[in-house]
Amino acid sequence: MEAKLADLNVKFQGAERKQNELKDQVTKCTAQLDRAGKLIGGLGGEKTRWEQTVGDLTTQLHNVVGDVVISSGVVAYNGPFTPTFRADLLAEWSVKMKELKVPHTPGAGIVKTLADPVRIRAWNIAGLPTDSVSIENGIIVSKARRWPLMIDPQGQANKWIKNMEKETGIDVIKLTEKDYLRTLANGIRFGRAVLLENIGESLDPALEPLLQKQTFKQAGSEVIKMGDDVIPYHPDFRFYMTTKHRNPHYQPEVSVKVSLLNFFVTLDGLEDQLLGTVVMQERSDLAELKNQLVVSNARMKKELKEIEDKILFLLSNSTGNILDDEVLINTLAQSKITSNEITAKVAEAEKTEKDIDETREKYRPVATRASVLFFCISDLAAVDPMYQYSLAWFISLFIRGIEDAEKDDNVEKRASMLNEFFTYSLYSNICRSLFERHKLMFSLLLTIAIMQQKGQVDGKEWRFLLAGPTDTNIKEANPAPEWMTEKVWVEVVNVSHLPAFKGFTASFAKHVDHYRNYFESADAHRFPLDPDFDDRLNAFQKLLVIRCIRPDRFMLGVQDFVAVTVGERFIEPPPFDLMACYLESSIVAPLIFVLSAGADPMADLLKLCEETKMIKRFDQVSLGQGQGPKAEALIKLAMDRGMWVCLQNCHLAQSFMPRLENIVENIDPDKVHRDFRLWLTSMPSPYFPVAILQNGVKMTLEPPSGLKSNVIRSYTRINDAYLDESRDPSARLADIARHPAHLDPCRRHRHIHTLVY
Repeated sequence: MEAKLADLNVKFQGAERKQNELKDQVTKCTAQLDRAGKLIGGLGGEKTRWEQTVGDLTTQLHNVVGDVVISSGVVAYNGPFTPTFRADLLAEWSVKMKELKVPHTPGAGIVKTLADPVRIRAWNIAGLPTDSVSIENGIIVSKARRWPLMIDPQGQANKWIKNMEKETGIDVIKLTEKDYLRTLANGIRFGRAVLLENIGESLDPALEPLLQKQTFKQAGSEVIKMGDDVIPYHPDFRFYMTTKHRNPHYQPEVSVKVSLLNFFVTLDGLEDQLLGTVVMQERSDLAELKNQLVVSNARMKKELKEIEDKILFLLSNSTGNILDDEVLINTLAQSKITSNEITAKVAEAEKTEKDIDETREKYRPVATRASVLFFCISDLAAVDPMYQYSLAWFISLFIRGIEDAEKDDNVEKRASMLNEFFTYSLYSNICRSLFERHKLMFSLLLTIAIMQQKGQVDGKEWRFLLAGPTDTNIKEANPAPEWMTEKVWVEVVNVSHLPAFKGFTASFAKHVDHYRNYFESADAHRFPLDPDFDDRLNAFQKLLVIRCIRPDRFMLGVQDFVAVTVGERFIEPPPFDLMACYLESSIVAPLIFVLSAGADPMADLLKLCEETKMIKRFDQVSLGQGQGPKAEALIKLAMDRGMWVCLQNCHLAQSFMPRLENIVENIDPDKVHRDFRLWLTSMPSPYFPVAILQNGVKMTLEPPSGLKSNVIRSYTRINDAYLDESRDPSARLADIARHPAHLDPCRRHRHIHTLVY
């Protein structure tokens, strides 16, 4: 019985143990079932997307060789080039890839291969334009091994770098500063970002070790030798360089040490920027809401990406049965809740943003016109090195135009008014800084730019107007050799090759007597064409005919064309008004007289000094050999005392120009007397500082040619006080006796004519 009892106890204990094991299994299975539910709930919605992602990644892995080759080529070579040339290079490389059968993604580029959307959005918020070229530049800056040297005439890259590095801290230096190498060394030592601004076409040899990254190990740490000093090289150090030159020529030995990037503003990027500006002025509530949504969306998408990365990290590092990892399952469940909330918020924000964009789009015609006009004036630098204008100056003028233009509640009418007002405002401001011989050319460029924006100018016709015929070997015989030269006939035959002029040669031969009258007419630019083509061609196309037959009347034809297309006021430049120029200037914006032979602005400037009661606080220096220190001392004195200083003949002091640029750039408006003004006179010179040219108030001065110019200029110098002072005293007394309150307006008008002639 005892043996039997012991046996039963053993069986009972075994059964009890089994029961406990089964209870534990039930508890474990219940927990696992609960976790499985959480796992399925957490990842259930991701199945389709993750399956697609796996498929995409498999394809990308197959094509990664070709994609990386193309991206490497973009990073290494594309930086200095324009958008069109970059696209041509990519197309050429893609064709070569197909020939060599290298696996690659069709249409592969640096944005598809290396872009991080969250990071790009952060760059855009920091000021990087949203166009594709700027984004490519941003990726090259972040990925290239060489330090970036950015061609940045409009200051876009400069602004972006400063905003991007603001949180971590950035030091801004210039080659003209005495202790810039010390600041650079501190940046290397402590791992700060350093921005070297406004470099020329050559670099300081002291930067050589840094550009080539000649680091080496010393006592177990990485160091670099700068001059005679050995500096610890911090891994977080970043170095950026920018230049304001539009088209600098860097020697090969410089180009191979840096990553050269073209940050010249693009049409699309500028249009978006100006759209934001006009909406900010017209509908500040929408603009602020849009900015808040952009920042909010960027932050939420960043959080979403961090959550996804965390989930993938936990899943990839999980060991054993995934259902036993309670931390992973709970993190996943919480992450999914947060992810769903953020996704819903992002979707709602994007819907709101879309509604805002629909309203903003109504102002796009204003931004489009303004961006076209900016590129029109930016091309003027090719005509004369003194014709340079900064984007900041342009945007300032744009904002002033929005404020001054006539108001209207109808958005379409308001946009039309803004376009008209700003176009003429820009014309007036630019004409003030152009020589007389270039003003009509600018009017034509302005008109063509506006017409091209509307699609009213054929590219081939515009090219013919500029370049003339390309084919001189013609088969058609000259129908009237007795009055028409071979050159004229070659031009007529070539123009008939254009689509709009099809059949013009035959019509010309048919109406040869009519065209003889056209050729001999004193008003050839207004003479009608033959019946077949007079109504068929528009005003611009008729300019091509004038160019072919009577090129001596072409300028008159251009005047008529501009007057008909955009208005007569665009062929009548506003008279020189020194007071208006002075009112537009500021402490940091010098006034620049661009001179021509025989012109002297001093009489006008001294007269302005008298009118503004600054004659006792005005001084001048004629620059030349040894006058630089004197001019610098005078400028410093004027800043303290609120004087006007005029530096004459800047073109004769090439060596002083970098120092002058440094002085102007370092003017602190808060520390300088508010009455201070700097006046500069110079003949056109490639050595004149670009930064001063772009931000200063430029005025051309040349002797007036012709009776009309002289009369207009004389009128602008006459005011009531001048008339009263210059009249015959006895006549003045008689007038006062008859009109004690004021002089007779009619008599005054007659007196003006007497003075003028």
